[in-house]
Amino acid sequence: MIQCKSAVVPAMPEDGRRMLVDRQWPQDDSNDQLSLDAWLPDVAPSADLLQTFNDELLDFAQFTAAYRQELAAQPAHWWALLQPAQSGMLTLVFTAKDPLQNHAVVLAQWLEEELDRYQGSSSPVCYRDEFPEY
Repeated sequence: MIQCKSAVVPAMPEDGRRMLVDRQWPQDDSNDQLSLDAWLPDVAPSADLLQTFNDELLDFAQFTAAYRQELAAQPAHWWALLQPAQSGMLTLVFTAKDPLQNHAVVLAQWLEEELDRYQGSSSPVCYRDEFPEY
Protein backbone atom coordinates (compact mmCIF):
# COMPACT_ATOMS: atom_id res chain seq x y z
CA MET A 1 0.00 0.00 0.00
CA ILE A 2 1.30 3.45 -0.94
CA GLN A 3 0.28 6.88 0.23
CA CYS A 4 1.66 10.38 -0.28
CA LYS A 5 2.07 12.91 2.50
CA SER A 6 3.33 16.45 2.64
CA ALA A 7 6.42 17.00 4.75
CA VAL A 8 4.42 19.51 6.82
CA VAL A 9 1.94 16.81 7.93
CA PRO A 10 3.14 15.11 11.12
CA ALA A 11 4.23 11.48 10.92
CA MET A 12 1.80 8.88 12.23
CA PRO A 13 2.52 5.30 13.32
CA GLU A 14 0.30 3.97 10.51
CA ASP A 15 2.55 5.67 7.90
CA GLY A 16 4.80 2.61 7.83
CA ARG A 17 8.05 3.26 5.99
CA ARG A 18 8.45 7.00 5.27
CA MET A 19 10.62 8.00 2.30
CA LEU A 20 11.42 11.57 1.30
CA VAL A 21 11.24 11.63 -2.51
CA ASP A 22 12.45 15.18 -3.21
CA ARG A 23 15.80 16.27 -4.66
CA GLN A 24 16.26 18.89 -1.96
CA TRP A 25 15.91 18.57 1.79
CA PRO A 26 12.93 20.52 3.20
CA GLN A 27 13.96 23.83 4.70
CA ASP A 28 13.91 24.09 8.50
CA ASP A 29 13.34 20.35 9.02
CA SER A 30 15.55 17.77 10.58
CA ASN A 31 15.34 14.02 10.06
CA ASP A 32 13.89 13.70 13.58
CA GLN A 33 11.05 16.09 12.76
CA LEU A 34 10.19 14.25 9.53
CA SER A 35 10.59 10.73 10.97
CA LEU A 36 12.07 9.40 7.75
CA ASP A 37 13.39 5.95 6.98
CA ALA A 38 15.27 7.20 3.92
CA TRP A 39 15.84 10.15 1.63
CA LEU A 40 15.76 9.17 -2.06
CA PRO A 41 16.66 12.27 -4.08
CA ASP A 42 17.39 10.28 -7.26
CA VAL A 43 13.79 9.05 -7.55
CA ALA A 44 12.56 12.64 -7.85
CA PRO A 45 12.11 14.24 -11.28
CA SER A 46 15.18 15.79 -12.85
CA ALA A 47 15.85 19.36 -11.80
CA ASP A 48 15.12 20.59 -15.33
CA LEU A 49 11.78 18.81 -15.54
CA LEU A 50 10.71 20.00 -12.12
CA GLN A 51 11.70 23.59 -12.92
CA THR A 52 9.78 23.50 -16.20
CA PHE A 53 6.70 22.22 -14.37
CA ASN A 54 7.05 24.76 -11.56
CA ASP A 55 7.37 27.55 -14.13
CA GLU A 56 4.04 26.30 -15.57
CA LEU A 57 5.56 25.59 -18.97
CA LEU A 58 4.08 22.07 -18.71
CA ASP A 59 0.65 21.11 -17.50
CA PHE A 60 0.31 18.19 -15.08
CA ALA A 61 -0.44 15.66 -17.84
CA GLN A 62 2.71 16.67 -19.76
CA PHE A 63 4.76 16.61 -16.56
CA THR A 64 3.39 13.17 -15.70
CA ALA A 65 4.31 11.76 -19.11
CA ALA A 66 7.83 13.20 -18.95
CA TYR A 67 8.41 12.01 -15.38
CA ARG A 68 7.15 8.53 -16.24
CA GLN A 69 9.74 8.41 -19.04
CA GLU A 70 12.42 9.33 -16.53
CA LEU A 71 11.21 6.59 -14.19
CA ALA A 72 11.19 4.02 -16.99
CA ALA A 73 14.75 4.95 -17.93
CA GLN A 74 16.07 4.60 -14.36
CA PRO A 75 14.49 1.58 -12.61
CA ALA A 76 17.40 1.40 -10.17
CA HIS A 77 16.12 4.63 -8.59
CA TRP A 78 12.69 3.23 -7.63
CA TRP A 79 13.12 -0.53 -7.65
CA ALA A 80 13.88 -0.71 -3.91
CA LEU A 81 10.52 0.94 -3.11
CA LEU A 82 8.55 -2.04 -4.39
CA GLN A 83 9.38 -4.35 -1.49
CA PRO A 84 8.27 -2.00 1.32
CA ALA A 85 5.15 -1.12 -0.67
CA GLN A 86 4.33 -4.78 -1.09
CA SER A 87 4.94 -5.76 2.51
CA GLY A 88 3.21 -2.86 4.29
CA MET A 89 2.43 0.83 4.14
CA LEU A 90 4.87 3.01 2.22
CA THR A 91 4.54 6.76 2.65
CA LEU A 92 6.10 8.99 0.01
CA VAL A 93 6.93 12.30 1.68
CA PHE A 94 7.07 15.40 -0.54
CA THR A 95 7.47 19.17 -0.20
CA ALA A 96 5.33 20.32 -3.15
CA LYS A 97 2.58 22.80 -2.34
CA ASP A 98 -0.14 21.03 -4.33
CA PRO A 99 -1.09 17.76 -2.60
CA LEU A 100 -2.84 16.35 -5.69
CA GLN A 101 -0.62 17.34 -8.60
CA ASN A 102 2.97 16.58 -7.70
CA HIS A 103 5.69 14.08 -8.48
CA ALA A 104 4.98 11.91 -5.41
CA VAL A 105 1.48 11.22 -6.73
CA VAL A 106 2.92 10.22 -10.11
CA LEU A 107 5.53 8.04 -8.40
CA ALA A 108 2.89 6.35 -6.24
CA GLN A 109 0.81 5.53 -9.31
CA TRP A 110 3.91 4.24 -11.10
CA LEU A 111 4.81 2.00 -8.16
CA GLU A 112 1.25 0.66 -7.87
CA GLU A 113 1.31 -0.21 -11.57
CA GLU A 114 4.67 -1.92 -11.16
CA LEU A 115 3.38 -3.94 -8.21
CA ASP A 116 0.40 -5.03 -10.31
CA ARG A 117 2.70 -5.87 -13.20
CA TYR A 118 4.99 -8.04 -11.07
CA GLN A 119 2.27 -9.97 -9.27
CA GLY A 120 2.82 -13.53 -10.40
CA SER A 121 5.39 -12.54 -13.01
CA SER A 122 8.82 -14.07 -13.13
CA SER A 123 10.13 -12.06 -16.09
CA PRO A 124 11.49 -8.52 -16.12
CA VAL A 125 9.29 -5.79 -17.52
CA CYS A 126 9.85 -4.46 -21.03
CA TYR A 127 9.60 -0.67 -21.29
CA ARG A 128 9.41 -0.53 -25.06
CA ASP A 129 5.87 0.90 -24.99
CA GLU A 130 7.08 3.78 -22.83
CA PHE A 131 9.30 4.97 -25.72
CA PRO A 132 7.23 4.76 -28.92
CA GLU A 133 9.73 6.84 -30.93
CA TYR A 134 12.28 3.98 -30.85
